[in-house]
Amino acid sequence: MSKIDLVPTGEKEAVRVAYGKALVELGAENDKVVVLDADLAAATMTNGFKKEYPDRFYDCGIAEANMVDMAAGMSTMGLIPFCSTFAVFAGRSYDQIRNGVCYPKFNVKFGFSHAGITLGEDGGSHQAIEDLALMRVLPGMTVFAPSDANECRQCVKAAAEINGPVFIRTARLPSPVYEARPFTVGKGNVLKEGKDCVIFTCGIMLEHCVEAVGLLEAQGIDAALVSFHTIKPFDSELALEWTKKTGHVFTVEEHSVIGGLGDAVADAICGKGCFTFEKIGINDEFGQSGKPADLLKEYGLTGAQLAERVAAGLK
Repeated sequence: MSKIDLVPTGEKEAVRVAYGKALVELGAENDKVVVLDADLAAATMTNGFKKEYPDRFYDCGIAEANMVDMAAGMSTMGLIPFCSTFAVFAGRSYDQIRNGVCYPKFNVKFGFSHAGITLGEDGGSHQAIEDLALMRVLPGMTVFAPSDANECRQCVKAAAEINGPVFIRTARLPSPVYEARPFTVGKGNVLKEGKDCVIFTCGIMLEHCVEAVGLLEAQGIDAALVSFHTIKPFDSELALEWTKKTGHVFTVEEHSVIGGLGDAVADAICGKGCFTFEKIGINDEFGQSGKPADLLKEYGLTGAQLAERVAAGLK
């Protein structure tokens, strides 16, 4: 794949806000789209859809399992339901997602927000760092982790077109918006070419990886940067291509290093050459309460810390 220019718009917008706006746009285009929420519409941003299409919005209360079962039933009637709640609360309905949606291959979408440690002060009990792993392991589940508002809109549109279960991971923290890039389900984007190493990333860590790449360049280290909006199906071919080109691989995600992007890359490249490989993320521990910027620093995920980690890994 050829390199794609990453052009900042100068704006910031939370991916969860873009998710809400995209649902409103989708609702205007397709009257089969319905939205269900578990008493968190003001936070997941589905309240916009509720306002525009009240007859297609269902507040299920604090009953996530019931919400998923309702959506499963709606899907059998030809509707396209989008279920929304906090990513951490998805665990309450995991049995229903697995056996009620994925097993029968029903057409239900899951837009789970406030993922990762950048949720902030609500602390480790509310910071989902395992959601990608949980969803990625389910047969037939498409898994999206958009990096910005424009990519989120593309994910929502694609989700409605996919016949089957889809998970979209969204974040609370406003992040830079970039001009829309080419979007194909299951394909990554090469944002910077480089010869010394490659950084694979997803979600809102893109901002910090862009900073890290700039800092590395100032040190004379030419790092490639590849972003994956789709974690499953995964672009194994692109991951292997840049692994072979550089010989040094780093994965960066705001998620546990177990079961997420890092493991998707490992599955794609291990046993297929000689290279170094390092996963950067949350190390088998829960998050904690704090300001998002402080938490990113605590867990070694700022641009400066990433650059330092990569430089050390190349010595």
